[in-house]
Amino acid sequence: MARLILILACLLVATSSLAANPYTAKGLKDVYFGETLYHAFQGDWFQAISRLDTELGQYRRLDEPGLDTLSYHINQAQFGVGDFELGYRMHLRAGRAITAVIEGNVEEPVRNEAIYRLARLYFRKDQPADALHALERMRGTVPATIRDELEFLRGQILLANGRFPEAARAFEDLQKAKGLEGFAGYNLGIASIKEGKEQDGRESLDRTGQILGDTPATLAIKDKSNLVLGYKLLDQNAGENAKLVLERVRLSGPFSNRALLGSGWADASRGLYERALVPWSILAEREVTDPAVQEALLAVPYAYGKLNVHGRAALLYGKALESFGKEVDKLGASIESVREGRFLQALAREELKQDADWVVKLRSLPAAPETYYLLQLMASHDFQESLRNYLDLNELHKKLAGWEGDLDAFEDIIGQRRAYYQPLLPGIDRAFRELDSQIRLRLEQRERIRKRLNAMLTAPRPDYLATGSERIATEKIVRLEQALAASGGTTSGEITERISRLRGVLLWDISTEYDQRLTDAYKDLHDLNAVVERLKKQYNAFVRTRQAATQSYEGYDDVIRRERSLIASAREKVKVLMARQGNLLETMAVDELTRRRERLEQFRITARFAIADSYDRASKAQTEKSVGK
Repeated sequence: MARLILILACLLVATSSLAANPYTAKGLKDVYFGETLYHAFQGDWFQAISRLDTELGQYRRLDEPGLDTLSYHINQAQFGVGDFELGYRMHLRAGRAITAVIEGNVEEPVRNEAIYRLARLYFRKDQPADALHALERMRGTVPATIRDELEFLRGQILLANGRFPEAARAFEDLQKAKGLEGFAGYNLGIASIKEGKEQDGRESLDRTGQILGDTPATLAIKDKSNLVLGYKLLDQNAGENAKLVLERVRLSGPFSNRALLGSGWADASRGLYERALVPWSILAEREVTDPAVQEALLAVPYAYGKLNVHGRAALLYGKALESFGKEVDKLGASIESVREGRFLQALAREELKQDADWVVKLRSLPAAPETYYLLQLMASHDFQESLRNYLDLNELHKKLAGWEGDLDAFEDIIGQRRAYYQPLLPGIDRAFRELDSQIRLRLEQRERIRKRLNAMLTAPRPDYLATGSERIATEKIVRLEQALAASGGTTSGEITERISRLRGVLLWDISTEYDQRLTDAYKDLHDLNAVVERLKKQYNAFVRTRQAATQSYEGYDDVIRRERSLIASAREKVKVLMARQGNLLETMAVDELTRRRERLEQFRITARFAIADSYDRASKAQTEKSVGK
């Protein structure tokens, strides 16, 4: 009941947003399709795919599929196969499903929407040439619901294929598209710069960095645009302008550390080391695992050195060296932790999957590796895809174990059914055979009565309709007549006359009431037919129930053994794939941690030389000061 309530709730939510959701364009009329959407909306792609495959398989086996309620959603369901498989990263199957829609007999807008989805699939698989070829097959009307998204995708694909002028024109047309504010402008700036129109690209990035809006996505793209433009200006020695642009980046955003670092270098490039100390000092107090913070730990004493405060610079270099040493030790322990499998154990924890900041939450887990060093790696597309594959394999492994437990439960249920029914069925069968013979006898008797009544319509036989008392009286009269005949005529004529009179009365009653009695007999036969029909229904119900009782525990052993074998084989395959995928993740993490440790080792060497140099300069300054006195 609770499951049905959830499904109905999903239907109500989906129905309220028909215009926005392509799967509910006609309104939901199939509850099972609604269930697949419910799982899809939760991101549970495995459940959505399995249920939709089952529903479509049953639909295709119907003699008249048009009568099934899924027919109202068949186009959306066929799209859903590709979309759900794409969400589950089954790219090959998703491509085949979408291609089947494109090559089918569908309307032009439906075909164009399928081409859009196929192009998006190729683009996500890093196949921009195939994605562009797919878009070139598009003809005619494009659904209004995907028009802007299609043009944005076209621009990204053109940009990835190196066709920068065309990409720039595509993004230029989307500057005011709802939902793409900032993103079109950022991509336009990148396309213009790659096209060689440096000034146009800068202006586009500058406009994007100042757009209005306070949604998380808008704020993020503003910060990204300002950061890219700021470092672009910094590389071109435009420190003052770079400073202005970098100061637009939020201090609490994900790009704030790099913005603070760049802001300091913008001042340092102009010799304003005192001003550079402001952003660098703020940055140096932040999480030391961030590369920008580590660079700031060296940049701050560097600025003090330029300001000839060599003693302060030496102390800060020493502090940085100590911090780098601690982090190198942490990284060594983290590498060991990853190799021992604790990283994968932490990634698979259920409570982390419910938190949007789960990567950062890993740090608070006992014996977890230093995941702050892995933030950049974990944010990468390759790692995310590999991680999702591992988590899906882990989830599938749990499902297979659960299914194996379900088979044990099924076997227990079947055993209990067999233990309950087998002792009862022999006695029930004996009683049923006796009852069955009686039923057959009564049916034969009814059939004989029917035939007689039908024959009496053409050849009346009143004697057939005599009542029981009339039959008894007739038999008595016959015996009296036989007795008279046996007496040899010694009886009086009066007795013979009275017997004849009695027979005449009986024949009169039977003959005069014949029509009414025949009518009543037909009514009784009709009522008997109704009783016989009820009896047949009960008979058939018993037969079905008897068969169901037997079928509830017979014929399952081979199926369960086959399914258990398939599950065991799948579990073994998943186990091997999990080991490979886990090893890949661990290798990626170890490589990243090793690279970061090597970087810190270089920083330690730099800090040691800088300490020595700062002490020498401080001593020299002190000596010169003493000599001067």
